[in-house]
Amino acid sequence: MRAGRLAAAGVPRLTRLERALRAERRARLRVARWRPGDPRDEAILRVERGVSVASSSDEGRSEERVAELFGQLPDREAREELVRIYQPLAEYLARKFSGRGEQVEDLVQVAMIGLLNAIDRFDPGREVQFPTYAAVTIIGELKRHFRDKGWAVRVPRRLQETGLRVSRAMGELWQELGRSPTVKELAARLDLQEEEILEAIEAMQAYSATSLEAPVGDEGPTHAELLTQDDESLELLEAWASIAPKLKELPARERRILYLR
Repeated sequence: MRAGRLAAAGVPRLTRLERALRAERRARLRVARWRPGDPRDEAILRVERGVSVASSSDEGRSEERVAELFGQLPDREAREELVRIYQPLAEYLARKFSGRGEQVEDLVQVAMIGLLNAIDRFDPGREVQFPTYAAVTIIGELKRHFRDKGWAVRVPRRLQETGLRVSRAMGELWQELGRSPTVKELAARLDLQEEEILEAIEAMQAYSATSLEAPVGDEGPTHAELLTQDDESLELLEAWASIAPKLKELPARERRILYLR
């Protein structure tokens, strides 16, 4: 919508490369303005710079050390150290997805699964920094969690199955009776106790409150809409990863011109 208004006003549309460069420049400016004591997490600043989370001088970690650890895989201790190094990145991305009906602690667990997958699948021979690759993998895992696992995480399997039976029985009885069935009628149809029917209905309502089609708040967007909204800083991670190696091949003057656009 915003891009359409800009185009109608005669503002030229930015290319994917130009957008990535501008986002990277803004990140650098934010880092330049940071001063000791700033409440923002230091790990986030390193991610915004596009620098490995492992580059903290306080902990004596370096990109060379990270490369060494990847060379030692599948050694268990090397894998565990990589997890410790990049855990702040996983926690940061998990917080980006908070406020959508999920506990931050649960999202961190999902993000850590994404981090483990990224470590196991990363190819050090590719011209992509691991933090960028990990971020894309973690974001994908978080979105998959909201899309596919919302029910399974919250509702026991027994209640899932009972809830599906109750839902089908509601539809059948509605057609037969021409009205919504009572709890007693549902219990008789399914040969269940009324308490079991109520428990299943309550579980179904709890699930629907956090399903992708449910709104966040009384009048807010749905979870599905939130997941598809543009988040420029995350969307451009992959774009920046794809163009960074090519930029290195350009003469210094051309790189500077592109960067300043």
